[in-house]
Amino acid sequence: MHIFLIRHGESLANVGGNYEKRELDHLVPLTDEGKRQAYENGRFLAEYCKKKNIDLTGARIWRSPFLRTRQTSEEFNKSLGITDIREDITLTEQQFGLFDCLPTEEVIRRFPNEYAEYMRQVKNRGRFYARLPMGESPFDVAIRIHQFMGTIHRDCEKHGVNTLFIFTHGTTLRAFLLRWFHYPPEWYEDQRNPKNCQIREIDGGKDLGYINKGISDLP
Repeated sequence: MHIFLIRHGESLANVGGNYEKRELDHLVPLTDEGKRQAYENGRFLAEYCKKKNIDLTGARIWRSPFLRTRQTSEEFNKSLGITDIREDITLTEQQFGLFDCLPTEEVIRRFPNEYAEYMRQVKNRGRFYARLPMGESPFDVAIRIHQFMGTIHRDCEKHGVNTLFIFTHGTTLRAFLLRWFHYPPEWYEDQRNPKNCQIREIDGGKDLGYINKGISDLP
């Protein structure tokens, strides 16, 4: 199975523009720059597939139903031209609970005890297991992403769908890699969040890493 994992483009939340508005996470849009990133990196990916002789006939797009991932996939697909587009709720971002859409200083002011306990776990190499109050931990995301893996394995076995473009979020992308390759929790601790529009390639049992710098490096 050939898989491309793609983080969404720059969103309003990524640039701090959602602190005041506090738009619900599933409704946070891309910025104009985020749309540009997605379009340019879509052109890059289409050319990359062409050079590697990856046949996009029968390829499928899977995406998180959040607005920013939908918008990212639409911009990418202007170059990829894939007609089979599906969504799965297990691909959504980690739920941030009480801390959602708040700058750190405001979290500390409003929820000092909850923040202190969360950071105690994080600082003791427990970021993977630390659950955000009324939200999720990366561990929780990894559990639900495993359900999605069952779907794509069945589609490959029964219908021959073996080239996938998966548009998702930073934590979810790393959780996918952890489950797919059976990486240990310590691997997650050492992984940095991918940049906006970074693309991670999986070819069968091989993790080929990020194939682009993502972001604004493209003209």
